[in-house]
Amino acid sequence: MSNGRETVLVTGGSGFIGRALVGKLAAAYNVVGLDLQKPGELPPSAEFEKIDLTSEKNIRDALERIGKRHGRRIASVIHLAAYFDLTGEPNPKYEEITLRGTERLLSVLQDFEVEQFVFASSMLAHRATGPGEKINENTPLEPQLPYRNSKIVTEQAIHEQRGSIPVVYLRPAGVYDDRGSNVFLANQISRIYERDPTARVYPGDLRTGQSYLHLDDLADAVLKLVRQRKDLPTELPLLLGEPEAIGYGELQREIGRLIHGEEWQTWEVPKPLAKAGAWVQTDILGEDTFIRPWMVDIADDHYDLDISRARTLLGWKPKHSLRAALPEMIRALKADPSGWYRINKLNAAKVAGRGGKARARAAGLQARQEKMKSGHMTDMKAMHGHMLWTHCLVIALGAWLLTSPLQFALFDPAGAAMVRDLTLERSLWEPALRNALTGWNDIVCGLLLMLFGALALSPRFAPVQWGTTVVGLWLLFAPLIFWTPSAAAYANDTIVGALAIAFSVLVPMMPGMSHEGMMDESTVPPGWSYSPSSWLQRLPIIALGFFGFLIARYLTAYQMGQIDGIWEPFFSGDAAKNGTEFIITSDVSRAWPIPDAGLGATSYMIEALMGAMGTASRWRTMPWMVTFFFILVVPLGGVSIFFIIIQPIMIGTYCTLCLIAAFAMLIMIPLTLDEVVAMGQYMLRSHRAGQPFWRTFFMGGAEPSGGKDEKDPGFAAPVKSQAIAAVRGVTLPWPLLASCVIGAWLMFSRLIFDTEGAIADSDHLTGAMIITVAVCAMAEVGRPLRFINVLFGLWLIVAPWLLAGAAAGAILNDVVAGLLIIALSLPRGARSNEHYGAWDRFVV
Repeated sequence: MSNGRETVLVTGGSGFIGRALVGKLAAAYNVVGLDLQKPGELPPSAEFEKIDLTSEKNIRDALERIGKRHGRRIASVIHLAAYFDLTGEPNPKYEEITLRGTERLLSVLQDFEVEQFVFASSMLAHRATGPGEKINENTPLEPQLPYRNSKIVTEQAIHEQRGSIPVVYLRPAGVYDDRGSNVFLANQISRIYERDPTARVYPGDLRTGQSYLHLDDLADAVLKLVRQRKDLPTELPLLLGEPEAIGYGELQREIGRLIHGEEWQTWEVPKPLAKAGAWVQTDILGEDTFIRPWMVDIADDHYDLDISRARTLLGWKPKHSLRAALPEMIRALKADPSGWYRINKLNAAKVAGRGGKARARAAGLQARQEKMKSGHMTDMKAMHGHMLWTHCLVIALGAWLLTSPLQFALFDPAGAAMVRDLTLERSLWEPALRNALTGWNDIVCGLLLMLFGALALSPRFAPVQWGTTVVGLWLLFAPLIFWTPSAAAYANDTIVGALAIAFSVLVPMMPGMSHEGMMDESTVPPGWSYSPSSWLQRLPIIALGFFGFLIARYLTAYQMGQIDGIWEPFFSGDAAKNGTEFIITSDVSRAWPIPDAGLGATSYMIEALMGAMGTASRWRTMPWMVTFFFILVVPLGGVSIFFIIIQPIMIGTYCTLCLIAAFAMLIMIPLTLDEVVAMGQYMLRSHRAGQPFWRTFFMGGAEPSGGKDEKDPGFAAPVKSQAIAAVRGVTLPWPLLASCVIGAWLMFSRLIFDTEGAIADSDHLTGAMIITVAVCAMAEVGRPLRFINVLFGLWLIVAPWLLAGAAAGAILNDVVAGLLIIALSLPRGARSNEHYGAWDRFVV
């Protein structure tokens, strides 16, 4: 040897245990870590050699290289590399890697002088006992599960093929460290931390438990094994673990007390019920859950170790205990939940923005902002000076509106004489009077725009920009309220109103926003992988809103008597009117005091304008606006879609343009939901942090745990990249697409099966609602909405027996469709790699 040290090999040296052993042994030995991937860092005296246990040639080449550097005598081989997964199902890799890989390694080692071979088995290879009974090395082995069986058969293979190499069958308990780093323990702690309902139940005897082993104690034991190798038996089974096996129920109570300061109550549940729940979650709902059916089977297994042999032969006993380590483990969790989750390979998005470190960041950000506030105020004044042109344009818009009545002859009775008045049945005022009212309204609004625009030139009167916004909103509604006969005046008011809003709060800085919120540059909510308010995210919503406006504006012109007819390629109405004309002049339409199409047009325009408001951080800087945008798109949009769906039921025909507008509205809903969820999470975090609710709601604020959207490609990126970024958070799982197909089939089933009456209306309405729910559930944050379709599926099954009008074929069609909808609504389907903070737990 080049430095006089003995050589120790550690397979799996890049893993959690392997890195610790390499570090421990490197102080006294030439240690070579062997693995497929090189670890992030190695002790200065340690080396790394890449090895693939599935290839004997690769193993031989790696060991030959080691032999050339350190000689052919090896003090010890610590064999950790093996296969393990949580499925509990047989996997060829158990044989290929754990068994055959060990055999290949042993075969190559026969050409070396190996003084010790330590095989990392598991205490789980032994048959479980019950509370009050100890397990020792003579307790029978039991190959109950694929992982356990792989350890047992590999031990047998080593026994048969070791030759003259002394062997230690090391059977440690579950290994952990001060931050957890044990998959079962970490999941138990995280479920209690999140108050997951599954943490309240256990499918076994709460007195049963298992021994654990601290990583440092394991490393000490392995160091003793290497040092004392010449004094050990040639074949040595050896259990390592802490002498206390804490019962599951007691461990639950202790974790609950440390996290929540309460006695955590856990109830025993029958195994069949627990297995059914695990099966539903994994196989039916398609969730990637930790709890698997096989874990239920072993819930009563008890592993309390007798470590007398390790004490006697090695003089070893554990210096740590899980009971003593739990407080530090929970302190680390509370201080930095995200970091703790990442270390334990859990979904850190669920707990982003929580913990002591997050509070410290918040305090630091507030302190920095206080120092920068004076400079920020100066910047705001400078920005106001650069935006003076917008207020000048508002003054110009007011002057234009002020003179518009004369340009459009709104005060000339002859100007209204040519109106094609389809509104006589509404008993409205005379067209000339309605024109005049529009004219006087334009004069007053024009003067107000000029006044507010002039005042807004001074920073002292910045709030009057909201006055301009109110005038702009009124201009969008006024022609509808006055039933303005003049198409030009209606178009003029709409354009001026929209521009007034744009130049008062869209282009210039919106007044009333908190300085803290504006100074914070974060755009991504804590735990999210993207900004739901980015411009690329909002662009489809803006485009769809404007598209819907153009359609609804065209329909409004007919309702207000400004054009003769409406284009309708498919649906007939009566002898005088086509389907569209018949619908928008029907009793349902006349029930509204203003043109209902005009109300839709105004809503679409407001949606487009609100979609364009703010920056990529508006989920936290404008909670009020996101809320009203949600109300406009989702509840009111849903009502609009419903009224369009029931057109053939209540009126007897369809409107092609209405269907197109409804489809545009429907697409907007899943594109909107993620921003609403992000805003709601922000308001909840702000409220928990003690911030005034209504001030935050209307003025916004900072997000200390936020980040930058590194994934946003921007408008300079290729179109494909922009398109992908525009629909982040929306996926198209095949069960939802199939549900849409079945919904469409149901809508046309009356034509196929010649159904009529109540059952035909039921199929049409149910099919349309299934499509609506499925499309909304395409937003991953809205994926649980798909369960609503289970109710529609149940209705389809019973409806033929409750409603009249169904023949045998139609009955079978509804029952089959109902069963398919139920089956398709249960699995979550594939989801993207995006994260939504704490909302991740609801993407089920």
